[in-house]
Amino acid sequence: MLNLERNIRLAINTEQMAWEDSPAEGVFRKKLEREGVESGLTTSVVKYDKNTAFSAHPHPNGEEIFVLEGVFEDEHGKYPKGSYFRNPPGSQHSPKSPKGCELFVKLNQFQPGDDAQIHIETAKQPWLPGLVDGLSVMPLHSFGTEHTALVRWQPGTHFQPHVHPGGEEIFVLDGVFEDEFGQYPKGTWLRSPPYSKHNPFSEQGCIIFVKTGYMG
Repeated sequence: MLNLERNIRLAINTEQMAWEDSPAEGVFRKKLEREGVESGLTTSVVKYDKNTAFSAHPHPNGEEIFVLEGVFEDEHGKYPKGSYFRNPPGSQHSPKSPKGCELFVKLNQFQPGDDAQIHIETAKQPWLPGLVDGLSVMPLHSFGTEHTALVRWQPGTHFQPHVHPGGEEIFVLDGVFEDEFGQYPKGTWLRSPPYSKHNPFSEQGCIIFVKTGYMG
């Protein structure tokens, strides 16, 4: 098991991690959370070299992906950089990437009853006003207390201190995200436990992928 103690705050710069082999040739990963060797709850950054493919496989409790670079594909479609999609529990596919890609991937973490198939190309979606000046939000998915969104911070934007009763997870897509605990450049994965508190801001500006309310 790896990093499954969700009462511990984590900040991991994935840009500084080495790529590890996966069961498929030409597909590599950086492991962030892992329950089993090749099963159970998993969070990873995954890289497909050009003209690589993964054999057909099921997702017993769902798959959630954000495309960081390149174009990801399967028999259902093509997903360019900025695509967000959810394949519900019980789905299966045969992924590939003729052009190569990098992905942020979460496996087997769907709540019971969350069975929506979702595909969003965020480059084509509008940004909505945030709660403070300089902050914009793009909602991606909500189910129960779980909420997933992109958040864009203009340079010099500060948010008020706040608590996350159901925890918070962040992947920094661009720029530098900050809070009183440190600075987090592009590629940083953050996980804060339930009822954690912080005072976030961004002096340089950033875009982050955010998930809240999914940890009990």
